Amino acid sequence: MSDDGTVDAALRMARQLGVDRLDAQLLIAHLLGQERTWVMAHGEAAIDDRSIGELLARRAAGEPLAYLVGEREFHGLRLRVTPAVLVPRSDTETLVNWALELLERRTAARVVDLGTGSGAIALSIKRGCPHAHVHAVDRSPSALAVAQDNARRLGLDVSWHSGRWWSALPAGLHFDLALSNPPYIAHTDPHLDELAHEPREALVPEGDPADGLADIERLCVAAPHRLTHGAWMLLEHGAEQAVAVRQRLQSIGLLGVCTRDDLSGHPRVSGGYWPG
Repeated sequence: MSDDGTVDAALRMARQLGVDRLDAQLLIAHLLGQERTWVMAHGEAAIDDRSIGELLARRAAGEPLAYLVGEREFHGLRLRVTPAVLVPRSDTETLVNWALELLERRTAARVVDLGTGSGAIALSIKRGCPHAHVHAVDRSPSALAVAQDNARRLGLDVSWHSGRWWSALPAGLHFDLALSNPPYIAHTDPHLDELAHEPREALVPEGDPADGLADIERLCVAAPHRLTHGAWMLLEHGAEQAVAVRQRLQSIGLLGVCTRDDLSGHPRVSGGYWPG
């Protein structure tokens, strides 16, 4: 350890690298096994400057903080995350909150989370509605392993299915609520550069024609064959895609189609119910 191996020196290094002070404090706390408040009060505490330097450099290069510390809080749950899954974002809590409102009117509902990633949505639903029978699907074995590990740690019972969208589920299984945060970023979107460290297959739909809606289309096509009478389907999407997603939901026969905004006021989740 060099003479400069202190918390204060690490914060100076972070400033020079352009790393946000809060992020730097959280990285230091992670490395020292302490809380951020402890870090704020112990500027002279010793720290391995090489180890913190490596973490700060990775953060400066755009690697998500959640990957560096190995976890992320979502809807009150502390989830393990790895580069195999998207980092759960607060925007997606709009989807979870809407789903939990719908489940207040149902008992023992069967719910499916299509494209579960870290399990954030499925596990939040199960925690918020313990009597729901929650199923979750992902085509990535690595992502599914992360989700299953989170379920074990949190003591939440979810049925996991490996495969692509609806086809991963047993034939004849119908749902009272289907929800998804699918890949919806077009492959031409310049914002992809900012997400270079996250799994591309969880961001960009396979074979997308450049509008980002290919997987939303796949989810919609099969939905009527999988929904019970009065079942809702909720889809997260980009802020500029709300009109197109509502039109697609209406075209498959869903009623009451509407959109909810995220905390930033952007159209984020659209849904409707199946009258079948």
